[in-house]
Amino acid sequence: MPAAIMQALTLYLLSSSAQFRRADSFLHPAARITSSPRISRQNASEFPKHNYILHNQLSRVSVVAKADVKESVPDLSDTSNNNKEECNDECKDVMNSNIDFMQSETNTRNIEDDDTILKKLFLGIEPTPDIIAIATIYFVEGALGLARLSQTFLLKDEFHLGPAELSATLGLLSLPWTIKPLYGFLSDGFPIFGYRRRSYLVLAGFVGFLSYLVLAFGLDTVTSVDDVNSSMALTIAVASLLLSSASIALSDVVADGIVVQKTREASERGDDALAGGLQSLCWGSAAMGALISAYFSGSLLESMSPREVFGIASVLPLLVSGISFLMQEEPVGEQKSSNRDIRTIEESNEMGQTDAPVSEQMSSLWAALREPNIYKPVLFLFLWKATPTSDGAMLYFMTNDIGFGPEFLGRARLVTAASSLLGVFLYNQYLRRVPIKDILLWTSIASAPLGLTQLLLISHYNRELGIPDGAFVFGDDVVLSILGEFAFLPTLVLAARLCPPGIEAVLFATLMSIYNGASTVGTEVGAALTKALSVTETDFSNLALLTIICNVSSLLPLVFIGWLDGVGDESQEEMEAKGIDGLDGKD
Repeated sequence: MPAAIMQALTLYLLSSSAQFRRADSFLHPAARITSSPRISRQNASEFPKHNYILHNQLSRVSVVAKADVKESVPDLSDTSNNNKEECNDECKDVMNSNIDFMQSETNTRNIEDDDTILKKLFLGIEPTPDIIAIATIYFVEGALGLARLSQTFLLKDEFHLGPAELSATLGLLSLPWTIKPLYGFLSDGFPIFGYRRRSYLVLAGFVGFLSYLVLAFGLDTVTSVDDVNSSMALTIAVASLLLSSASIALSDVVADGIVVQKTREASERGDDALAGGLQSLCWGSAAMGALISAYFSGSLLESMSPREVFGIASVLPLLVSGISFLMQEEPVGEQKSSNRDIRTIEESNEMGQTDAPVSEQMSSLWAALREPNIYKPVLFLFLWKATPTSDGAMLYFMTNDIGFGPEFLGRARLVTAASSLLGVFLYNQYLRRVPIKDILLWTSIASAPLGLTQLLLISHYNRELGIPDGAFVFGDDVVLSILGEFAFLPTLVLAARLCPPGIEAVLFATLMSIYNGASTVGTEVGAALTKALSVTETDFSNLALLTIICNVSSLLPLVFIGWLDGVGDESQEEMEAKGIDGLDGKD
């Protein structure tokens, strides 16, 4: 079953890059400038047409070769034996030369076919070393989900954290994603060994490798039945998990900066395939990494401990460090000397560059966030995302009460990831013309009662209805994951819509950090409610009440949905048609 899903999703990713491109054109402001579905459809059709032309050319070569042989063979009826031998030699030479020509054409065709297939795999983008490196970084980012369940079971089973403590700890682990602009300021303002990108990618990969290595082998030296040593081991484990999360966030920010730069350079030289498809390639690489690792994140835990899984996962960050050396990056000194007389600071800011001083960027960022048509939508998104969740308590219920094992949870993660892809597809097909405010309103209203269906599982009433626990969980995950994508994609569109010219990159990163921070707040509030309602690893009597509170509270931010008036009244398609002018008075 997982293999069939993976094969279908892989074909889907390769065949629908145009749809993904339209959705992801808002991930970076620079990428949305030159995204062209028309061009992407032309690129998608080049592969079969090219094969057809080559096939016809080879057929014509065969016919011409045979005709050449026929015309070159003289009449042997009136010649002597010597003349026949000479003529036979001549015919052999002609035939050999034509055979060599045909083989050469066939080899050329095979090479061109291989190049075209490789280009197809990279969504129409020439697979240069830079592009391969970028795709690998995003793939690793998704594949590190391999250790996602391991960190949960490490804290749950080895350190015996309860539902509230586990939720609070997992919320802390997302803190590095709330300070993403800081990573951007560091990489832009403080190059290491003269490099702004490569050096930080090497650093991120090395830190991630050491963090997972400590989780795999470093805890044995301090773990003991003694409370002091156990507390020390827990502190080391949480610190290592924090560093691993920070390393992923740092590599993500640096890779995002590279993508913005590559997209801008491609648009300048008219490379529409690269400018329009790079975001889709990055997103597709991360999605494939997440899909591949989703099932194995649980199945591996059936035969090995979480620490052994951390040991396997430690290899992935090293790929980021190693692949970064493929990138072509000039040292900062050479960049300045080559650009000193070409662009001013103002021109660089207009193109989304970050060469301006950090203080200037901070001033522009603060000025933008004080605008009512920016801080009101941002505040609504914060409240909308900061509602509490009961995920930690539900995890304990499914493992300790129902009896689901890691392998089942891995399958559930695979289904969730695949459903998210389906949600992206459905959004692009049917919701791109719907105003963003309406999407957020109705997905929130629909999600609340659907979330309450978990009460059937908690009360085991689904069994009386004849629905197995596993089937109920899968169905619930599919529906809620699709609705989650319906709600998440408009927030990306809205965040990009709020970014004024000049500080697009830093403001977008700030908005996403606020969004991640709101998610952390929601997790911590959920942990506090779990503690207050005395939901433990063995007592789930108040889990139904916790679920009701969390789902009903998700409707409260809708009271302030009026803060989206104006900016949220347009659909994604309308924003694309207007070119997303930002806040320059052209709305």
